[in-house]
Amino acid sequence: MTHTSTSPHPSPTSRTETDFMGTRDVPDTAYWGIQTLRAKENFPITGIPISSYPVLVKALAQVKHAAVLANYDLGLIDETKKDAIVRACLDIENGQLLDQFVVDVIQGGAGTSTNMNANEVIANRALEHLGRSKGDYAAIHPNGDVNLGQSTNDVYPSALKIAAINGAGQLLEAMGYLRTAFSRKALEFEDVVKVGRTQLQDAVPMTLGQEFSTYAVMVEEDELRVKEALVHLHEINLGATAIGTGINTHPQYAAASCAHLQRITGLPLATAANLVEATQDCGSFVLFSGTLKRVAVKLSKICNDLRLLSSGPRAGFAEINLPPRQAGSSIMPGKVNPVIPEVVNQVAFEVIGNDLTITMAAEAGQLQLNAFEPIIGRSLFASLSHLTAACTTLADHCIDGITANKEFLRSQVEASIGVVTILNPLIGYDAATSIARQALVTGRSVTELVLERGLLSAEELNEILRPEHLANPQDSADIDVQQ
Repeated sequence: MTHTSTSPHPSPTSRTETDFMGTRDVPDTAYWGIQTLRAKENFPITGIPISSYPVLVKALAQVKHAAVLANYDLGLIDETKKDAIVRACLDIENGQLLDQFVVDVIQGGAGTSTNMNANEVIANRALEHLGRSKGDYAAIHPNGDVNLGQSTNDVYPSALKIAAINGAGQLLEAMGYLRTAFSRKALEFEDVVKVGRTQLQDAVPMTLGQEFSTYAVMVEEDELRVKEALVHLHEINLGATAIGTGINTHPQYAAASCAHLQRITGLPLATAANLVEATQDCGSFVLFSGTLKRVAVKLSKICNDLRLLSSGPRAGFAEINLPPRQAGSSIMPGKVNPVIPEVVNQVAFEVIGNDLTITMAAEAGQLQLNAFEPIIGRSLFASLSHLTAACTTLADHCIDGITANKEFLRSQVEASIGVVTILNPLIGYDAATSIARQALVTGRSVTELVLERGLLSAEELNEILRPEHLANPQDSADIDVQQ
C-alpha cells in the first residue's frame, strides 16, 4: 500500500512516499509517485518516455475516466472522489500534464509501470483539485481509488487499442492527403506519353498520368485495408482485471465501464465475449501491424519507382524531375539526391522491422497474459507516427513538385520497339514481327520503318500515337486504316 509518511519532509522540495519495498523521496513538483520513480530507475532503455505518444496518454486517462464513472454508478466510490478524479482525467485528456508521464516506453512488467504512472498522476491531480497536497493518498489513493476495479492487464491493452485507433485516424488523413497529391499529378500528366516497362525492359506505351494514377489507387486500397484491420481493435477487455475472470470487480462493472468508454471516446467499443481469451491474445495487434507493413511495403515500392524514374540527370532514366530539396554531396558540386523518397524508404524499413518485433512479442506470450505489450505498443505507435509523417512529407516535399521531361518521354516512345505492339492489330502479326526485327538490327524507329513500307500513313500513325490511344490501346482498333 502506497501512502505519504507522517514524518516531516526531508527537504522543502520533496515528499516522502512508501510502498511495500520501502520509503523514497519524490520531488514535490512531481505528480507521479514512488512506483513511477522506481520505474524511471529500473528502465533506462530508450530515453523515450510514454509522453512521446500523446494518443496513449489520452487513452489511459479515458480508461480511468470511464472506470471511475462505472464505479460511481455501482456505488463503489463517493461523489467527491469521483468528481475530483474525473476532473483530473479531463485535464490529461485535454493535453495537460503530458510531461508527467515519464516511464520509458520499453519496460518490464506488462505495462504496470505505465498504468501506475497514470494512477499516480491522476491521483495527485485529483488531490490538487480537492485543495490537498500531492501524496495525501488517504484522501485519494492511486491504487485504491483511481485503479479501483482494474488491473494493468485490462487497462493497458484497452488503452493501447484506443490509442492505436486514434493514431490510425491521423494516418488515414495523411494517406488521403498523399493519394490526392498523386491524383493531381495523374491529371496533370494524363497526356504525357512514355514507355512502360516490365522487368526493367521496354514494354508498351502508356501515359505518365496512368503511372501516377496507379500510385493513387495503391494508396487508396491500403486506406481500405487499414480501416478493415481497425475493426478488430474495437474489442476490449476492460473488466477482465488480472487474468480475465474479473476478480475484484462488480458483476456489472465490465458493461458499465465499456458503456462510459464508448461515450468518452466516441468509438464503437465492445467488451470481448471471453475475457480470459482477450487478456492473453494479442492477435488484433499482429493483424493491424501486418496491415501497416503492407502500407509501408507499397509506399517503399512507389519511392523506389520515383528514385528510378528521376535518376540522372544525364546518365539515368531522367523521365521526371523531383523537386530539389538540398545539396546532395559534400564533395560533388551540383549533385542533388532524391532525399524525400529515401527517407520514406527508411520509414518503411523501420515499419517492416516493427512488424517482426510485434509478431515475436505476441508469440512470446505465456498462459493468461502477454508480458510484452509495452514493446508492442512502442513499435505500433512508432509505425503509426512515422508513416503518418512520411505520407505528409512525401506529398508536400516531393509529389507536388514533380515535373515531367515531356519531349524526352515522347522521343523514347517513338524510338521504342514496343510501339509495334499497338500497331499489331492494324498491320498484322507477321508484318509487326518483321518491323520489330528490322528495328532491332538497324536501330531505326518502328514508325520510320512502317512509313517506309507504306503500311500506314503519317496521319494514321499520328492518330494511333495520340496519348488517349496509348492510354487506351483498345480504342485504336476502331481507327480506319486506308489500305
